[in-house]
Amino acid sequence: MRTNLSHRKERIDRGIKVRSDDIFVLASMRDLLYVILPKAIVILAMLILPLLKDVVGMYWLNVLVTTLVVILLALSWDLLASAGLVSLGQAFFFGVGSYIAGYLSFKFGWSPLFTIPTATLVGSIICALFLYPVLRLRGIYFGLITFALPLLLARLIEATKVLGGTEGMSALPPIPGMTGKLYLLMFVVLLTLFGFRRLISSNYGLVFQGIRDNDRAVIAAGYNIQWYKTQAVFIAALPATFAGAFVAHHFQFVGVPAFAMDYSILPLTAVVVGGAGTFIGGALGAVILMPLSEILREFGSLRVVIYSLLLLLFSIGLPEGLFKYVKRKYSQIERLTTMEEVKHD
Repeated sequence: MRTNLSHRKERIDRGIKVRSDDIFVLASMRDLLYVILPKAIVILAMLILPLLKDVVGMYWLNVLVTTLVVILLALSWDLLASAGLVSLGQAFFFGVGSYIAGYLSFKFGWSPLFTIPTATLVGSIICALFLYPVLRLRGIYFGLITFALPLLLARLIEATKVLGGTEGMSALPPIPGMTGKLYLLMFVVLLTLFGFRRLISSNYGLVFQGIRDNDRAVIAAGYNIQWYKTQAVFIAALPATFAGAFVAHHFQFVGVPAFAMDYSILPLTAVVVGGAGTFIGGALGAVILMPLSEILREFGSLRVVIYSLLLLLFSIGLPEGLFKYVKRKYSQIERLTTMEEVKHD
Protein backbone atom coordinates (compact mmCIF):
# COMPACT_ATOMS: atom_id res chain seq x y z
CA MET A 1 0.00 0.00 0.00
CA ARG A 2 1.22 3.48 -0.83
CA THR A 3 0.54 6.50 1.33
CA ASN A 4 -0.51 9.80 -0.19
CA LEU A 5 2.16 12.39 -0.93
CA SER A 6 2.47 14.97 1.84
CA HIS A 7 4.65 17.98 2.46
CA ARG A 8 6.94 19.08 5.21
CA LYS A 9 8.56 22.42 5.96
CA GLU A 10 12.29 22.54 5.30
CA ARG A 11 14.69 25.26 6.44
CA ILE A 12 17.95 25.92 4.65
CA ASP A 13 20.61 28.35 5.84
CA ARG A 14 21.50 30.91 3.20
CA GLY A 15 24.72 29.94 1.53
CA ILE A 16 26.51 33.27 1.60
CA LYS A 17 27.86 32.83 5.13
CA VAL A 18 30.96 30.71 5.47
CA ARG A 19 31.73 29.58 9.03
CA SER A 20 31.87 33.13 10.32
CA ASP A 21 29.61 36.14 10.75
CA ASP A 22 32.40 38.32 9.36
CA ILE A 23 33.09 36.43 6.09
CA PHE A 24 30.65 36.46 3.20
CA VAL A 25 30.70 34.90 -0.24
CA LEU A 26 28.70 37.14 -2.53
CA ALA A 27 27.63 35.08 -5.49
CA SER A 28 25.17 37.56 -6.94
CA MET A 29 23.57 40.97 -6.59
CA ARG A 30 20.75 39.25 -4.72
CA ASP A 31 23.19 38.07 -2.05
CA LEU A 32 24.65 41.57 -1.81
CA LEU A 33 21.18 43.03 -1.28
CA TYR A 34 20.50 40.40 1.39
CA VAL A 35 23.52 41.65 3.36
CA ILE A 36 23.11 45.41 3.03
CA LEU A 37 19.33 45.86 2.71
CA PRO A 38 18.42 45.79 6.46
CA LYS A 39 21.16 48.30 7.31
CA ALA A 40 20.26 50.50 4.34
CA ILE A 41 16.58 50.61 5.33
CA VAL A 42 17.43 51.64 8.91
CA ILE A 43 19.88 54.36 7.84
CA LEU A 44 17.49 55.67 5.18
CA ALA A 45 14.65 55.87 7.72
CA MET A 46 16.90 57.75 10.14
CA LEU A 47 17.80 60.25 7.44
CA ILE A 48 14.20 60.82 6.34
CA LEU A 49 12.29 60.92 9.66
CA PRO A 50 13.68 64.27 10.92
CA LEU A 51 12.52 65.90 7.68
CA LEU A 52 8.89 64.83 8.16
CA LYS A 53 8.00 67.44 10.79
CA ASP A 54 4.97 68.64 8.87
CA VAL A 55 3.77 65.10 8.23
CA VAL A 56 4.15 63.38 11.62
CA GLY A 57 3.96 66.50 13.81
CA MET A 58 6.14 67.78 16.63
CA TYR A 59 4.56 65.40 19.15
CA TRP A 60 5.87 62.29 17.40
CA LEU A 61 9.23 63.90 16.77
CA ASN A 62 9.51 64.37 20.53
CA VAL A 63 8.58 60.70 20.94
CA LEU A 64 11.43 59.93 18.53
CA VAL A 65 13.80 61.98 20.72
CA THR A 66 12.72 59.96 23.77
CA THR A 67 13.14 56.73 21.82
CA LEU A 68 16.71 57.62 20.82
CA VAL A 69 17.51 58.57 24.43
CA VAL A 70 16.21 55.20 25.65
CA ILE A 71 18.31 53.47 22.96
CA LEU A 72 21.45 55.15 24.36
CA LEU A 73 20.53 54.01 27.87
CA ALA A 74 19.84 50.47 26.61
CA LEU A 75 23.23 50.34 24.84
CA SER A 76 24.84 51.50 28.09
CA TRP A 77 23.04 48.74 30.01
CA ASP A 78 24.04 46.09 27.48
CA LEU A 79 27.75 46.93 27.69
CA LEU A 80 27.65 46.78 31.49
CA ALA A 81 25.92 43.39 31.30
CA SER A 82 28.62 42.20 28.88
CA ALA A 83 31.12 42.73 31.70
CA GLY A 84 28.95 40.92 34.23
CA LEU A 85 27.57 44.14 35.78
CA VAL A 86 23.78 43.97 35.82
CA SER A 87 22.54 47.51 36.40
CA LEU A 88 19.10 48.37 37.70
CA GLY A 89 19.77 52.09 37.84
CA GLN A 90 20.57 53.64 34.47
CA ALA A 91 18.85 56.73 35.89
CA PHE A 92 22.00 57.26 37.97
CA PHE A 93 24.16 57.81 34.86
CA PHE A 94 21.42 59.81 33.16
CA GLY A 95 20.86 62.07 36.16
CA VAL A 96 24.56 62.75 36.73
CA GLY A 97 25.02 63.87 33.11
CA SER A 98 21.85 65.95 33.26
CA TYR A 99 22.79 67.77 36.45
CA ILE A 100 26.37 68.51 35.37
CA ALA A 101 25.17 70.03 32.08
CA GLY A 102 22.42 71.95 33.85
CA TYR A 103 24.73 73.32 36.54
CA LEU A 104 27.41 74.47 34.08
CA SER A 105 24.78 76.19 31.98
CA PHE A 106 22.72 77.65 34.85
CA LYS A 107 25.65 78.81 36.98
CA PHE A 108 28.24 79.84 34.40
CA GLY A 109 26.14 80.43 31.30
CA TRP A 110 27.89 77.82 29.16
CA SER A 111 26.27 76.91 25.86
CA PRO A 112 25.23 73.33 25.00
CA LEU A 113 28.24 73.18 22.68
CA PHE A 114 30.45 72.98 25.79
CA THR A 115 28.16 71.63 28.51
CA ILE A 116 27.14 68.43 26.69
CA PRO A 117 30.65 67.09 25.93
CA THR A 118 31.91 68.22 29.36
CA ALA A 119 29.00 66.56 31.16
CA THR A 120 29.48 63.40 29.09
CA LEU A 121 33.15 63.02 29.96
CA VAL A 122 33.17 64.37 33.53
CA GLY A 123 29.91 62.60 34.36
CA SER A 124 31.32 59.25 33.21
CA ILE A 125 34.42 59.74 35.37
CA ILE A 126 32.25 60.60 38.39
CA CYS A 127 30.04 57.55 37.82
CA ALA A 128 33.08 55.27 37.56
CA LEU A 129 34.60 56.70 40.76
CA PHE A 130 31.24 56.52 42.54
CA LEU A 131 30.77 52.83 41.70
CA TYR A 132 34.41 51.80 42.11
CA PRO A 133 34.01 50.65 45.76
CA VAL A 134 31.08 48.33 44.91
CA LEU A 135 32.50 46.71 41.78
CA ARG A 136 33.55 43.69 43.82
CA LEU A 137 29.88 42.87 44.36
CA ARG A 138 28.32 40.31 42.03
CA GLY A 139 24.94 39.74 40.47
CA ILE A 140 21.91 41.17 42.20
CA TYR A 141 23.97 42.90 44.89
CA PHE A 142 25.56 45.27 42.39
CA GLY A 143 22.15 45.75 40.78
CA LEU A 144 20.57 46.74 44.11
CA ILE A 145 23.25 49.38 44.68
CA THR A 146 22.66 50.91 41.25
CA PHE A 147 18.90 50.74 41.89
CA ALA A 148 19.26 52.67 45.16
CA LEU A 149 21.71 55.35 43.95
CA PRO A 150 19.30 57.49 41.88
CA LEU A 151 16.72 57.31 44.67
CA LEU A 152 19.34 58.34 47.21
CA LEU A 153 20.63 61.26 45.15
CA ALA A 154 17.11 62.50 44.43
CA ARG A 155 16.21 62.52 48.14
CA LEU A 156 19.56 64.14 48.97
CA ILE A 157 18.93 67.00 46.52
CA GLU A 158 15.42 67.51 47.87
CA ALA A 159 16.57 67.51 51.51
CA THR A 160 19.64 69.75 51.16
CA LYS A 161 18.14 72.12 48.55
CA VAL A 162 21.38 71.96 46.55
CA LEU A 163 21.38 72.16 42.74
CA GLY A 164 18.03 73.90 42.79
CA GLY A 165 16.38 71.49 45.22
CA THR A 166 12.87 70.47 44.26
CA GLU A 167 12.53 73.43 41.87
CA GLY A 168 15.55 72.40 39.80
CA MET A 169 17.34 74.63 37.32
CA SER A 170 15.33 76.08 34.45
CA ALA A 171 15.72 78.42 31.48
CA LEU A 172 18.72 76.49 30.18
CA PRO A 173 19.83 77.45 26.66
CA PRO A 174 18.22 75.14 24.09
CA ILE A 175 19.81 73.17 21.28
CA PRO A 176 18.56 75.04 18.19
CA GLY A 177 16.40 73.25 15.65
CA MET A 178 14.50 69.97 16.07
CA THR A 179 16.00 68.55 12.88
CA GLY A 180 19.54 69.27 14.05
CA LYS A 181 18.83 67.72 17.44
CA LEU A 182 17.49 64.55 15.88
CA TYR A 183 20.44 64.17 13.52
CA LEU A 184 22.84 64.72 16.44
CA LEU A 185 21.10 62.05 18.51
CA MET A 186 21.00 59.62 15.58
CA PHE A 187 24.69 60.15 14.89
CA VAL A 188 25.56 59.43 18.53
CA VAL A 189 23.31 56.33 18.53
CA LEU A 190 24.97 54.92 15.39
CA LEU A 191 28.45 55.79 16.67
CA THR A 192 27.75 54.12 20.03
CA LEU A 193 26.19 51.06 18.41
CA PHE A 194 29.09 50.60 15.99
CA GLY A 195 31.71 51.34 18.65
CA PHE A 196 30.27 48.98 21.27
CA ARG A 197 29.87 46.13 18.79
CA ARG A 198 33.46 46.54 17.62
CA LEU A 199 34.73 46.85 21.18
CA ILE A 200 33.01 43.74 22.50
CA SER A 201 34.31 41.63 19.60
CA SER A 202 37.91 42.79 20.14
CA ASN A 203 40.46 41.19 22.47
CA TYR A 204 39.73 43.97 24.95
CA GLY A 205 36.04 43.15 24.87
CA LEU A 206 36.76 39.44 25.31
CA VAL A 207 38.20 40.29 28.73
CA PHE A 208 34.85 41.87 29.66
CA GLN A 209 33.02 38.74 28.52
CA GLY A 210 35.49 36.55 30.41
CA ILE A 211 34.78 38.52 33.60
CA ARG A 212 31.08 37.96 33.03
CA ASP A 213 31.40 34.23 32.36
CA ASN A 214 34.17 33.23 34.80
CA ASP A 215 35.87 36.02 36.70
CA ARG A 216 38.05 33.57 38.67
CA ALA A 217 39.63 32.31 35.46
CA VAL A 218 40.31 35.91 34.40
CA ILE A 219 41.96 36.63 37.75
CA ALA A 220 44.05 33.47 37.38
CA ALA A 221 45.18 34.74 33.96
CA GLY A 222 46.67 37.80 35.66
CA TYR A 223 44.06 40.45 34.88
CA ASN A 224 42.98 43.07 37.41
CA ILE A 225 39.22 42.68 37.06
CA GLN A 226 38.52 45.63 39.38
CA TRP A 227 40.32 47.91 36.94
CA TYR A 228 38.61 46.39 33.90
CA LYS A 229 35.19 46.74 35.53
CA THR A 230 35.96 50.38 36.25
CA GLN A 231 36.78 50.90 32.58
CA ALA A 232 33.56 49.12 31.61
CA VAL A 233 31.54 51.47 33.83
CA PHE A 234 33.29 54.52 32.38
CA ILE A 235 32.73 53.45 28.76
CA ALA A 236 29.14 52.37 29.38
CA ALA A 237 28.38 55.65 31.16
CA LEU A 238 29.40 57.77 28.17
CA PRO A 239 26.18 57.39 26.10
CA ALA A 240 24.02 57.57 29.24
CA THR A 241 25.55 60.80 30.55
CA PHE A 242 25.37 62.25 27.04
CA ALA A 243 21.66 61.39 26.97
CA GLY A 244 21.13 63.14 30.30
CA ALA A 245 22.99 66.26 29.20
CA PHE A 246 21.11 66.33 25.90
CA VAL A 247 17.69 66.00 27.55
CA ALA A 248 18.54 68.80 30.02
CA HIS A 249 19.03 71.21 27.13
CA HIS A 250 16.20 69.73 25.08
CA PHE A 251 13.65 70.52 27.81
CA GLN A 252 15.67 73.49 29.10
CA PHE A 253 15.25 72.16 32.61
CA VAL A 254 16.98 69.79 35.00
CA GLY A 255 15.61 68.64 38.33
CA VAL A 256 14.87 65.63 40.50
CA PRO A 257 12.89 63.94 37.65
CA ALA A 258 16.29 63.34 35.99
CA PHE A 259 16.67 60.46 38.48
CA ALA A 260 13.18 59.09 37.75
CA MET A 261 12.85 55.31 37.64
CA ASP A 262 11.56 55.51 34.07
CA TYR A 263 15.14 56.01 32.93
CA SER A 264 16.07 52.74 34.65
CA ILE A 265 13.03 50.65 33.72
CA LEU A 266 12.58 51.63 30.06
CA PRO A 267 16.07 50.64 28.84
CA LEU A 268 15.87 47.39 30.79
CA THR A 269 12.51 46.46 29.23
CA ALA A 270 13.84 47.44 25.79
CA VAL A 271 16.71 44.98 26.22
CA VAL A 272 14.33 42.27 27.46
CA VAL A 273 12.17 42.64 24.34
CA GLY A 274 15.01 43.06 21.84
CA GLY A 275 17.50 40.65 23.36
CA ALA A 276 20.51 41.13 25.62
CA GLY A 277 24.08 40.85 24.42
CA THR A 278 23.41 42.06 20.88
CA PHE A 279 23.24 45.87 21.34
CA ILE A 280 20.98 46.06 18.29
CA GLY A 281 18.39 44.17 20.31
CA GLY A 282 18.09 46.95 22.86
CA ALA A 283 17.71 49.50 20.08
CA LEU A 284 15.02 47.40 18.40
CA GLY A 285 13.18 46.98 21.69
CA ALA A 286 13.16 50.74 22.29
CA VAL A 287 11.88 51.42 18.76
CA ILE A 288 8.96 49.07 19.44
CA LEU A 289 8.14 49.94 23.04
CA MET A 290 8.35 53.73 23.10
CA PRO A 291 5.84 54.48 20.28
CA LEU A 292 3.66 51.64 21.60
CA SER A 293 3.70 53.20 25.05
CA GLU A 294 2.45 56.49 23.60
CA ILE A 295 -0.29 54.77 21.60
CA LEU A 296 -1.47 52.94 24.73
CA ARG A 297 -2.04 56.24 26.55
CA GLU A 298 -5.55 56.20 25.10
CA PHE A 299 -6.35 53.18 27.28
CA GLY A 300 -5.79 55.12 30.50
CA SER A 301 -5.00 52.91 33.50
CA LEU A 302 -5.23 49.79 31.31
CA ARG A 303 -2.07 51.00 29.58
CA VAL A 304 0.14 49.54 32.30
CA VAL A 305 -1.71 46.21 32.19
CA ILE A 306 -1.39 45.88 28.40
CA TYR A 307 2.24 46.99 28.52
CA SER A 308 3.03 44.43 31.24
CA LEU A 309 1.26 41.62 29.36
CA LEU A 310 3.27 42.37 26.22
CA LEU A 311 6.51 42.25 28.19
CA LEU A 312 5.42 38.99 29.78
CA LEU A 313 4.64 37.47 26.39
CA PHE A 314 8.04 38.49 25.03
CA SER A 315 9.83 37.17 28.12
CA ILE A 316 8.11 33.77 27.95
CA GLY A 317 7.62 33.36 24.21
CA LEU A 318 10.94 34.83 23.04
CA PRO A 319 13.44 34.61 25.91
CA GLU A 320 16.30 35.08 23.43
CA GLY A 321 14.87 38.42 22.34
CA LEU A 322 13.20 39.60 19.17
CA PHE A 323 16.40 40.55 17.35
CA LYS A 324 18.01 37.10 17.58
CA TYR A 325 14.78 35.49 16.45
CA VAL A 326 14.38 37.79 13.44
CA LYS A 327 18.06 37.46 12.56
CA ARG A 328 17.85 33.66 12.61
CA LYS A 329 14.71 33.63 10.47
CA TYR A 330 16.20 36.12 8.04
CA SER A 331 19.23 33.87 7.59
CA GLN A 332 17.08 30.91 6.63
CA ILE A 333 15.02 29.97 3.60
CA GLU A 334 11.79 28.07 4.27
CA ARG A 335 10.15 25.94 1.65
CA LEU A 336 7.70 23.06 1.39
CA THR A 337 9.16 19.81 0.12
CA THR A 338 7.39 16.59 -0.73
CA MET A 339 8.05 13.62 1.49
CA GLU A 340 9.19 10.40 -0.16
CA GLU A 341 6.57 7.81 -0.79
CA VAL A 342 6.50 5.12 1.86
CA LYS A 343 5.85 1.60 0.68
CA HIS A 344 4.13 -0.89 2.91
CA ASP A 345 3.78 -4.50 2.05
